[in-house]
Amino acid sequence: MSTEGFSTRSVHLPSQVDPVTHTIEVPIVLNTAFAYEDLESWLRVALHQDPGHIYSRNSNPTCRHFEEAMAGLEGTEAATSFSTGMAAISSTLLALLSPGQRVVSIKDSYGATYLHFTQILPRFQIRCDVLDTEDEEGIEAAIEQGCDLVYLESPTNPTLKVLDLQRICAAAARVGAITVVDNTFATPINQNPASLGADLVIHSATKFICGHNDALGGVVCGSRALVDRVYRYRELTGSALDPFSAYLLLRSIKTLALRVRQQNENALRVARYLEQHPAINQVYYPGLASHPQHDVAAGQMRGFGGVLSFDVKGGLEAIRRILPRLQHAYMAANLGQVATIVGPPSATSHVECTEEERAAAGIPEGLVRYAVGIEDPEDLIADLAQALS
Repeated sequence: MSTEGFSTRSVHLPSQVDPVTHTIEVPIVLNTAFAYEDLESWLRVALHQDPGHIYSRNSNPTCRHFEEAMAGLEGTEAATSFSTGMAAISSTLLALLSPGQRVVSIKDSYGATYLHFTQILPRFQIRCDVLDTEDEEGIEAAIEQGCDLVYLESPTNPTLKVLDLQRICAAAARVGAITVVDNTFATPINQNPASLGADLVIHSATKFICGHNDALGGVVCGSRALVDRVYRYRELTGSALDPFSAYLLLRSIKTLALRVRQQNENALRVARYLEQHPAINQVYYPGLASHPQHDVAAGQMRGFGGVLSFDVKGGLEAIRRILPRLQHAYMAANLGQVATIVGPPSATSHVECTEEERAAAGIPEGLVRYAVGIEDPEDLIADLAQALS
């Protein structure tokens, strides 16, 4: 990984001065197909013998710049991009797994991810053991029985549980399993799972990477060999990132470090305020000393992220009264934006799951996911105070 700071890398990765046009910003290349003057040069590019592009479902110059930037931020050899975060997750799983293989994962993953392990992959005779996130000894024991892929998320969505990534990645390496880590909540600014032993790192780029609520995207970062396997699957199935979204994501990466630092500060101050509020049962945020995995988070993260959640006394009925009163938070199904976004898991992260499935994952119906923006923290706290009153 580069020794430069994350703000410097965010601004200057990849090198962006075009040698022909001398443009500083990466241009939006909207071409569907790319023409060649002779068949031989065309075939060399088509067969990946020479660099270049032939068709934007396969690769595109603007998307390639985005991939290079993300690989640089995560400290990996390569990256490949997708139309959405879930396209990145599903493509990775289906590219790497075959019938008869076994996955070890955790209960506290994003709702659509969780359903891949409980409903989709089992249809292909792939065994999926979905374990208690807080039982790391149990996770290690399950891995030691032999598995092909370990899928982790840390911090988790929406209960902000934290896994000891180095410990679990080491256990996976001992049995030759591939470890995949969803790093969406942490961002590359706060955490780099590849440096802790992960083989692949996934982001829903729609969230913090974008940060402006105007582009969808996903990305997988890792070794060139593994990324190529995922890329081949994406190339065949067609869930490619579009060039305009890639341009917007590249624009956003320039301010990623600045935004995340402000969101880290805001989230910690809001969490500390809510932890003392009489209307709140519990606050979930790894930056709090009361968080069960606070020490682990402090050891592997540079900041604790811009998302927290809290359990409101009075449950869902109380949420129905409180959320519409907030003046500095949008009720919406997103996070990681410059504006604060709030909502219950039943309408956001786990909307695809039943109430019983949410309960099994340890998600109370009175939980609120609060994704801070870059507003002044004093205003966010005052807004919460008036809404909770």
